[in-house]
Amino acid sequence: MRTRAIYVFVAAMLVTLGTVMAWPQATLTRVRGVVTDGGKPLADAQVILTNTGNGRAFKAKTAKDGSFEMVGLARGTYEVEVDSPSGEKLYHEKQHSIVGEGSSEETLTLDIQSGSAAGAAGQPKYTKEQIEAIKQQNAKAESMNALIKQAQDAMQQKNWQAAVGPLQQLTVSAPTRYEFVQALADAQSNLGQYDAAIQNYEKGVQLAQATQPDSKNPATDPAKVKAAVGKMLTNEGNAYLKLHKNKEAIDAFTKAASMDPNPATAYFNLCATQYNTGNTEGAIAACDKAISADPNRADAYFIKGSLLAGQGKQDKDGKYTVPAGTAEALNKYLELAPDGPHANDTKAMLQMIGAKIETTYKAGKKK
Repeated sequence: MRTRAIYVFVAAMLVTLGTVMAWPQATLTRVRGVVTDGGKPLADAQVILTNTGNGRAFKAKTAKDGSFEMVGLARGTYEVEVDSPSGEKLYHEKQHSIVGEGSSEETLTLDIQSGSAAGAAGQPKYTKEQIEAIKQQNAKAESMNALIKQAQDAMQQKNWQAAVGPLQQLTVSAPTRYEFVQALADAQSNLGQYDAAIQNYEKGVQLAQATQPDSKNPATDPAKVKAAVGKMLTNEGNAYLKLHKNKEAIDAFTKAASMDPNPATAYFNLCATQYNTGNTEGAIAACDKAISADPNRADAYFIKGSLLAGQGKQDKDGKYTVPAGTAEALNKYLELAPDGPHANDTKAMLQMIGAKIETTYKAGKKK
């Protein structure tokens, strides 16, 4: 018996970035502080930090313990003011540098009576050159943040062409950040630019594997990096399939399965590709791994059952005997996808091998 040729929808598994990772904003700082009056906490006071470069003001009200918090400040020089609950000016400092050096957070302590302000380890002095460098860094940060928003908005709308431009600029502005290269490759794949996508997946994998952990960027977490590498390799394999390069696709899927903490998709793609290239043994082995990683992946059972059915033999009496597990795999597909695209083919195979069709599958004797 020869099983009917199966068209496997591997291409449908391309990641389309329906959920876009929230990339961290560039070089922005959180300020935590305390306002005191002669050492005693000052509650309900209004703290105002105004960026002297662009005039943007940040405001926060102090809690009972005098504490306050602000987020999203660009690093640079700020005018600092503190007002009483009634609006009386209690404190004013024309220039205070906020740099968040070594982290993305700055600590600021203000004492009304002494008229002093200090950072976590005292307020450092900066030269004109250092201040100018901070301003340039802030300008670059603002530009990158605008590009990030533009790219993410386009990807969420699945406007891949609109996403390509800002993503290309981001890969130039931040050449070591693999997540920008990964997103660019995904956009190119969705546009059918498979050769360009493959090049960027390869580049993204190399950048990811060279990434050092950084507490300011969650994308550098080793577990997330490993998962990202697995996804890039899976998508690279899908791009190779689109170019009819099955050998390269198999290599990419094999690597992906070893890297991805959730390797079911990589193993299924490997299973489907091995099937399409005629490697029955390799396809069954990959299907078993896909099923082990995700027992609810219906198509893996269908491919496995089809391959096993194709290995059957007809005896001298005309009876067709199939390997153990054939009917089990086919009926499992029907249980998981009773109205699936391969349901009719599955039922036809079950009838041909003389097995009972079970839309509600229960483990029993293997046939």
